[in-house]
Amino acid sequence: MRRPALEQMPAPVSLADILTPERVRCNVDATSKKKALEVLSELMASAPGMPDARVVADRLLAREKLGSTALGHGVAIPHGRCSEIKNAVAAFVTLSDGVDFDGPDGTPVDLLVGLLVPERCTDSHLQLLAQLAELFSQPGIREQLRKPAAPDEIVDILSQSTHHL
Repeated sequence: MRRPALEQMPAPVSLADILTPERVRCNVDATSKKKALEVLSELMASAPGMPDARVVADRLLAREKLGSTALGHGVAIPHGRCSEIKNAVAAFVTLSDGVDFDGPDGTPVDLLVGLLVPERCTDSHLQLLAQLAELFSQPGIREQLRKPAAPDEIVDILSQSTHHL
């Protein structure tokens, strides 16, 4: 009796695979959660194969309405799924002044990682969110990311840190 072929599982996604320096902005002036999400949306929409920024923003805002994506300590990971894309994409933003994100500790958010994943990528999406939550639970990482740095340095910090988790 032949066994059915095992289904191919997609390779785990890491932040290093989906974040580029072109999608990193530091010291952004955003006066509200909505404005911060719009900045992230524009950055993610600039990636190849992505829908326009309005579609990306709609996905992030829809998820945010379900509950805040703020983790505490000034960090949020706005994220969503999108049926129009084939590959996950990320963007990173530091804000010049924190904005209210209804976080669990009430701390204004100034570090944001935006994620948009294909509709079918539930497991890899959850793994990446867990990896980022663990990364941002480390005070030293948050401190490094709040220092002035070039976008490629930010990507290096995030990539090297996620490889060590």
